[in-house]
Amino acid sequence: MAKSAETNPGAGSVESTLLRLYPDPAEPVALTGCYLQLGLHRFGTPQAPFVYANFLSSLDGRIALAASDGRPYLPRSLTNANDFRLFLELHCQADCLITHGSYLKELAAGRLGNILQVGLHAQGKQLPGWRSLQGLPDQPAVVIASASLDFPPPRAFLQPEQACYIATGQQARAERVAYWQDQGYPVLVAGTRREVEGGLLMDALGRLGYGRAYLIAGPGMLETMLRDGCLSRLFHTTTHQLLGGTDFRSLSPGPEYGRLGHLRLLSLHYDSSSPAGAGQCFAQFEPLK
Repeated sequence: MAKSAETNPGAGSVESTLLRLYPDPAEPVALTGCYLQLGLHRFGTPQAPFVYANFLSSLDGRIALAASDGRPYLPRSLTNANDFRLFLELHCQADCLITHGSYLKELAAGRLGNILQVGLHAQGKQLPGWRSLQGLPDQPAVVIASASLDFPPPRAFLQPEQACYIATGQQARAERVAYWQDQGYPVLVAGTRREVEGGLLMDALGRLGYGRAYLIAGPGMLETMLRDGCLSRLFHTTTHQLLGGTDFRSLSPGPEYGRLGHLRLLSLHYDSSSPAGAGQCFAQFEPLK
């Protein structure tokens, strides 16, 4: 599961200091602002979009476990205020958020929190003001990627001024495409079959003027972006705990990536306090071209 407020992390104060391990020199740095100072909001153009993703996993590689009904969930032992603060710092720098229809279902059912707007959570109340200072729109646009086009209307979870698009493939059911168009949602055809493809989606978003897309979807969207050469940056948190469990949900469940999966480390920060004193590491990677 993408590291995000999809799991509504528990409340808590943000630890003020991380230890930067890479690049040299190793030194304490403030957690608040750690990812804002990267200036991702200045990266990318509509002609060459900057696409970034953010995931959380345990030491044994689990990004989620399965509930009794088979639904994936992120255990609360993995989530904490420090991790969530850095998620929000990445979240607020995008001009477009890409999620999926399954998230809308979970959101409407009350099982997940709303991460479609900036400034909804206590750890990020000041971030709308930060966007304003950078000359960014009040809220990023939202893209719902879906093959089935079967999910609740997203408008109830958005600000009135937020642009919202639905992305699907050429072979999606025509009646579902027409349904969403009749509801006033622009539908982007971004796949040769039913599924959304990363390259075609970014081409469509580029034509609409978007230059920075933040993936708040699952491994499937990460995979298509990576295989299509669209992924610019991967942020990954490793919490120092072993989850175990017979159901294994990983960051890369599909076919082998080969060299496409080779990543170069850009930064590494150590948090000694969270979760629950076990510690965690925040890493930033870019794919090798």
